[in-house]
Amino acid sequence: MNLTLTESASSKITELILEENNPSIRLRMFVQGGGCSGMSYGFTLDEIQNEDDWVIESGSTSVLVDSMSAQYLEHAVVDFKDDLEGSRFSITNPQAKTTCGCGSSFNPH
Repeated sequence: MNLTLTESASSKITELILEENNPSIRLRMFVQGGGCSGMSYGFTLDEIQNEDDWVIESGSTSVLVDSMSAQYLEHAVVDFKDDLEGSRFSITNPQAKTTCGCGSSFNPH
């Protein structure tokens, strides 16, 4: 799987994990049905790595992506932005045919 984390995203993930004070925790990124454009991105902290998970290494951190979500995230770039719109992970996804205004959902068709 080819998923890119920017330096800003990697730094924020490392910061979130350090705040949890649990070295077993990793960030899980996933895609689920719903959202104003059809599918939405989600993030959660997870201690469990499933057999079918992809592990995306970036710097000193890694991200888990389940095999179903991986097909929708191939070649995506994950960034972390902290600007006037707030603090958030931002995804640039070449598979998204349409996206919503907030950037948290997309339609791959």
